[in-house]
Amino acid sequence: MKMRYLILEDGTVFKGNAFGSEEGTIGEVIFTTGMTGYQESISDPSNCGQILTFTYPMVGNYGINADDFESIDLALSGVVIRELAEQPSNFRSNGTLSEFLEAKKVPGIEGIDTRKLTRIIREYGSLKGKLTNAGEEVDVEKIVAELKNTEIPRNEVEQVSTTRPYPSPGRGKRVVLVDFGMKHGILRELNKRDCDIIVVPYNTPAKEILGMFPDGVMLSNGPGDPTDIPEAVEMVKEIIGQVPTFGVCLGHQLISLASGATSFKLKFGHRGGNHPVKDLTTGRTELTSQNHGYAIDADSLANTDLEITHIALNDGTIEGVKHKKFPVFSVQFHPEGSSGPEDSVHLFDQFIELMNAESKKESSHA
Repeated sequence: MKMRYLILEDGTVFKGNAFGSEEGTIGEVIFTTGMTGYQESISDPSNCGQILTFTYPMVGNYGINADDFESIDLALSGVVIRELAEQPSNFRSNGTLSEFLEAKKVPGIEGIDTRKLTRIIREYGSLKGKLTNAGEEVDVEKIVAELKNTEIPRNEVEQVSTTRPYPSPGRGKRVVLVDFGMKHGILRELNKRDCDIIVVPYNTPAKEILGMFPDGVMLSNGPGDPTDIPEAVEMVKEIIGQVPTFGVCLGHQLISLASGATSFKLKFGHRGGNHPVKDLTTGRTELTSQNHGYAIDADSLANTDLEITHIALNDGTIEGVKHKKFPVFSVQFHPEGSSGPEDSVHLFDQFIELMNAESKKESSHA
């Protein structure tokens, strides 16, 4: 293997081995705490533009398979791991992680102290970083200056959203699924419930969505800051009260902003498949899969028509809300798991129940 450096904007330098693409990259360095599910993590569009660090020490040990992708193309900028498994052992494996990242032109570095890197991010927050070209000798001061002058792109949703509508047919409830960087796990759960789905771009106007006569609207996960897509906030404002709506991750943040709440950037985000969340409506604690860098300000919900339904037990941040007047609810975590626990998959059934209840109301008024 050729050597490669990971250099952070604070001047910290990690030297390791290059794998995947030989070309370097710049991105926001983050970490995920999942012990498994690396294939789902690297293919999650919510990681657009980010250099993803795995805290679990060995990655790649079960290879890459045809089943566990959350998107067709990779949107992340790079991968950081402690130890790369070059000889995976799994009956589903079709190749190695390194081969896959090379084919997708995503660089990786292995053999560095990921515990030290994670502690730096936890102390100082997410940092910009650069993975150098494989085998390249570097001028650290020059790269640090480059990083300080680099602006992280703010059009991540535009990069990962579909550009035109497409169907995923079923014979059940018609759902318009707004793609802000949708994980395929969300689509799979709706398909399991035989929904007749139309996936639309992130900037589709409310009038066009309602013109598809949906029984419900699903707002997907996605990357970045929710305030970077004000057109989506306006669309959600017009949707609320018109049709049952379910938001996940970025979709949750958009429902909150559309209702008058505000968001803020977390110091180092929530990423991994082991985050405990308390459901305030049942008192039950569920383990959840999460991947987000922003959250909703709890105080800002006070003057809205939203009430808090879920909180994170690790730091007390808002993990779910529901509307007091309309059939609208959302969660910050990923109820479909993918990868991670499926404790909260019942929320898709709750969405179906909301649509059924609304249909009954309309029938009784007819």
